[in-house]
Amino acid sequence: MDRLYTQELKEIAQLLAILVKRGILQSTVIQEMGSVGMSPKRIAELLGTSSNTVNVALHNARKSKKGKKLTAK
Repeated sequence: MDRLYTQELKEIAQLLAILVKRGILQSTVIQEMGSVGMSPKRIAELLGTSSNTVNVALHNARKSKKGKKLTAK
């Protein structure tokens, strides 16, 4: 990755961490960070939580999306 892209990702991650502190659901923030390709370990580091918490949130998000696709038919 180039340096500018890396810096932009860091800034986005910092913004998302601020949103968590202000009351946006942590699981929502984790989903957004995961959707841009951040690893669970890195998300956990940035948000000050465990990688297990991040993995559970990402798993639940995938499970929820899969359920919505099945019921949308």
